[in-house]
Amino acid sequence: MSAKGIIDYSLIVPAFNEAELIASTLGSIKSAMNHVKEFDGEIVVVDNDSTDETAAIAAGLGARVVHESHRQIARARNRGASAAKGRFLIFVDADTMIEPALLQKALHLLSSGRVAGGGARVDFDRPQRFMAAALLRYWQMISQAARLAAGCFVFCTAEGFRQAGGFDEKVYASEEIWFSLRLRAWAHKNGKVFRIINQSLLRTSSRKNQNVLQMLLTIMVISIFPAAVRFRSLCFLWYACRHSDTNLERDS
Repeated sequence: MSAKGIIDYSLIVPAFNEAELIASTLGSIKSAMNHVKEFDGEIVVVDNDSTDETAAIAAGLGARVVHESHRQIARARNRGASAAKGRFLIFVDADTMIEPALLQKALHLLSSGRVAGGGARVDFDRPQRFMAAALLRYWQMISQAARLAAGCFVFCTAEGFRQAGGFDEKVYASEEIWFSLRLRAWAHKNGKVFRIINQSLLRTSSRKNQNVLQMLLTIMVISIFPAAVRFRSLCFLWYACRHSDTNLERDS
């Protein structure tokens, strides 16, 4: 660590009412960090105004917890980045488990000086029904071919993050797509590349896919009306109630 407190990397975990899953996620992150001994890192959990014990659990497990009161994924990720001390930033969703090899690969790519950022192949934590499995395979192909990062795992240099403008706070979904495009453009101008790690090294929760009809409806609404991503009420797939807040009324 330098005299100014800069460390190698910060793992940023935005979380809203994730008391049921946050311990498992942080456990996988800490295990990965313990295997990557050549880099010094920290965990920053962004409590996105949870009404359960998410923040307390995260703090009890050694994470540095910061608060973001506005319920928005982009705002939470940006809040974590502003609090981070690392020269590399890695965003991991609170329902995602990562393998040590994924963290090591991302850090080695960033430390090479040739890679500005990227993402990773997404797999679900359990087998899926036909439609959900087909949509996942389609995303995997699009992600690799178009070099677009899924929000559950995004890595970048802190400099690239700042120069690309961070995550777009005008949208309530698809912010990782727009960030990928901006960071990719910045990387190209600066002689760097944007990489997708095409290996099965992470598992994210399939809970959003439990209602395939709802998932397809959300995709259709956004496809027909792209501006829908600017309204949280129309991005219900990403802002659905957690088990611990089923009686909590959402603002729009």
